[in-house]
Amino acid sequence: MSGLSVGGVELRSPVLAASGTFGYGTEVPLCDRRRLGGMVSKGIFLQPRPGAPPPRIVETPSGMLNAIGLQGPGVEALIRDYCPLWADWDFPVLVNINGESVAEYAELAARLDGVPGVSGMEVNVSCPNVREGGMFFGKDPAQAAAVTAAVRRSTRLPVWVKLTPAVTDLAEVARACESSGADALCAINTLVGMSIDLSTGRPRLAFGTGGLSGPAIHPIAVHLAHQAAQSVAIPVIGIGGISGAEDALEFLYAGCQAVQVGTATFIDPNAIGKTVEALEALDWRRLVEGTRSTVSAG
Repeated sequence: MSGLSVGGVELRSPVLAASGTFGYGTEVPLCDRRRLGGMVSKGIFLQPRPGAPPPRIVETPSGMLNAIGLQGPGVEALIRDYCPLWADWDFPVLVNINGESVAEYAELAARLDGVPGVSGMEVNVSCPNVREGGMFFGKDPAQAAAVTAAVRRSTRLPVWVKLTPAVTDLAEVARACESSGADALCAINTLVGMSIDLSTGRPRLAFGTGGLSGPAIHPIAVHLAHQAAQSVAIPVIGIGGISGAEDALEFLYAGCQAVQVGTATFIDPNAIGKTVEALEALDWRRLVEGTRSTVSAG
């Protein structure tokens, strides 16, 4: 399978495993790793985090809500326990990084810079399931730019920025990140949602709200990824409700250069492999070539 270069990262295929759905790559033995374009690790902070209390996941019509709260072991444990494994894998691993301040993002990027096994950073300025940081940075173009610039100064690795849909003008945020040194943009993170247990009258997630993902958000995600792709010259990686090759092709037609698959792997651990296989059978490069420019911005 021929690879491709996206945002400074050499991918084996146009389909990556999305952050938060693939753990640190060791938890999904049923996946056909030969088909992975790459993976993005579960989000990491400088220090360990316990995450949100259970229940953390709720099924919804055509999707699911999650409020994991970015549980993680902290960067030192990541470097000790996982990066040496990644260094031996034959696909790239980007680390999804998070902070409660611009300085924390920068410190985390500096700590991971040059660590064997880390192929790049996905800067998460869009998580809806934490009370500090997260979407605070992604909603404001100036804040998103400040985080991006700080990370860019702290690492020689490729910097991808993951955008939130919870903005009035995604294009403005996209351009701010591009001008601050981002190598690529990932669009989009989950939408904020809530589900109520009618027997108790209380939210079904302990956190209250959660990130909505799955087929329910796919049309919104395609629209916003298209907006981002029309606004910047750097690559955009499309994320949101991809269940198979046709969903992935929508993002590629909309101007994205790669996609990430997440929620579908909860239903079928080999969803990524099947999507890549189907894309290759369809000769996706030929289909996409010349088509992106025909998608109306309206």
